[in-house]
Amino acid sequence: MLVIRKVRKSVSCKMISHLNHLFSTPISEKGSTSHSPQKFSSLNIRCFRSSPNAKVEVPELSTQTPISPAVNKISRVARTDGQAVLFEYLHCTRGFNYVDAEHISKNSPCFLQNLLSKVDNDQDVTRALTRYFRYHPINEFEPFLESLGLKQSELTSMLPRDLIFLSDDHVLFDNYHVLCYYGIPRTKIGKIYKEATDVFGYDHGVLAMKLRAYEKLGLSRSTVIKLVTCSPTLLVGETNNELIQVLEKLKILGFENDWMGGYLSNRHSYNWGRMLNTLHFLNEVGYSDEKMATLFTMNPAFLFEGSGKQIYVLVGQLLKLGVKMNDIYLLFCQNPNILSLKCTKNLWHALYFLSEIGLETEIIANIVSTHIQLLGSHSLKGPKTLLRDFKGDKFCLCQTIKDDPLNLFRLASKSKFDVEQMTSQDPGKLFQKTTFLLRLGYVENSDEMAKALKQFRGRGDQLQERFDCLVNAGLDCNVVINMIKQAPTTLNQSKNVLEKKIVLLKTYLGYPVESIVSFPSYLCYDVDRVHLRFSMYAWLKQKGAAKPTLSVSTLLACSDARFVKYFVDIHPEGPAMWESLKSSLQSS
Repeated sequence: MLVIRKVRKSVSCKMISHLNHLFSTPISEKGSTSHSPQKFSSLNIRCFRSSPNAKVEVPELSTQTPISPAVNKISRVARTDGQAVLFEYLHCTRGFNYVDAEHISKNSPCFLQNLLSKVDNDQDVTRALTRYFRYHPINEFEPFLESLGLKQSELTSMLPRDLIFLSDDHVLFDNYHVLCYYGIPRTKIGKIYKEATDVFGYDHGVLAMKLRAYEKLGLSRSTVIKLVTCSPTLLVGETNNELIQVLEKLKILGFENDWMGGYLSNRHSYNWGRMLNTLHFLNEVGYSDEKMATLFTMNPAFLFEGSGKQIYVLVGQLLKLGVKMNDIYLLFCQNPNILSLKCTKNLWHALYFLSEIGLETEIIANIVSTHIQLLGSHSLKGPKTLLRDFKGDKFCLCQTIKDDPLNLFRLASKSKFDVEQMTSQDPGKLFQKTTFLLRLGYVENSDEMAKALKQFRGRGDQLQERFDCLVNAGLDCNVVINMIKQAPTTLNQSKNVLEKKIVLLKTYLGYPVESIVSFPSYLCYDVDRVHLRFSMYAWLKQKGAAKPTLSVSTLLACSDARFVKYFVDIHPEGPAMWESLKSSLQSS
């Protein structure tokens, strides 16, 4: 009490009148006060002095002090010292446990900088802040809420009006600890505080019970953590019935309960009601459970990004164009991949493009009905960009597109993909081929995908058969994927040819199939070349004229002249044997 009285004697009556409705309570012991203080806003302290006659500037009745751009940059040493003093104050003076005090002190940079920016450059930070904290209890909600991940601009409206000590709201702090102990990252709790503040007012045991209720649905703890950080309102009221129905529907489609956990992002919020309606809508327009499972397996973002909003927007736009619901259903059935996130985005942009240049609604509807696959698979330039080539003449551009709708893609497509090649392919076969490439990890509608569609020859089922041939030969699935990406033409050969080359590898060289992992191009070489060179090398090994374990690339990658020099002429009988092998191969 003596310390506070000395400070009070040094301030004027006017200062005291400003302080009357703030606080006048000293801290007696850890976490205890003589009475509950009223609101104490951030102090605007201009300087700290270490002289015996220290002057304390008047606290201003304002919200949080903004960081001025003119403030000198705080050094790392000063910031570290400031964190240490704040930790010491929270842990030793206010009685916070070690983990809480450390987290708050290290994750409230703006609050700390507001304090440090007021310390004179020639002052000792530790001594100045220690002295300040001795006389001025801080509003603990400011650094606490900032440490939860809330932005500085969000704090003002969230600060309690009549409290400055966290210990005065033990219910809030208890629920905070429930979330922490459950495993929710402390820096993610701010979103829960912002969107579901009621959670922090629950009685003892209520919040833990709500978290367990979601685990009882068959969800793992990690998935529950993702769910409540993405959608904090799940913790308000009863267990969300719409989420339960979404989980049940996904289970029918063959997805495990935790499948969705891999695609949730705390950067997004989720509307479970809209997501449920999307699932019902797809059923209503004729999507079977099998088709829906394929759609979400290929494009989980379609369901989770925007909670299925894309399909409503897409269908709404098509209906506005005058396309009937039955026709929309047929379009979706014939072109199921049009519902992927990338395709819908391209289609929306194409509709905007055609509308912006003034094309009639009927013509747009006709183009969509006949070329929806191309519209979904091509990203178009902006209308202003293309109009420059027509000197701003929209009528001329519209007429060009009316004459031949494919001119839209020839003129406006960002990619150099051959439109004629695309239109010559059967949409069903193209979809099968695209589906296969998606399984290999290619990104839909990317340049790599466009290049792969040109490189891989054959139907989707044929490519899958060749892929399975390599896996059945003993190679790991992921290894085969990497091999194919290194040597795409591997899958352009029939299953019989691939099997024959694997037999040659084992028969003539005695090598395991894993020996070609580092040289996948082996499978692309001509069978006769492989047969001839392997036969010659096998003969040399029998004669003891060659190393027993040369790599496959050494035998095949060199030119004919180099092979003859190092694997034929190396033995006196080599040239004769070489000619004999060639004659035998030609006659067979």
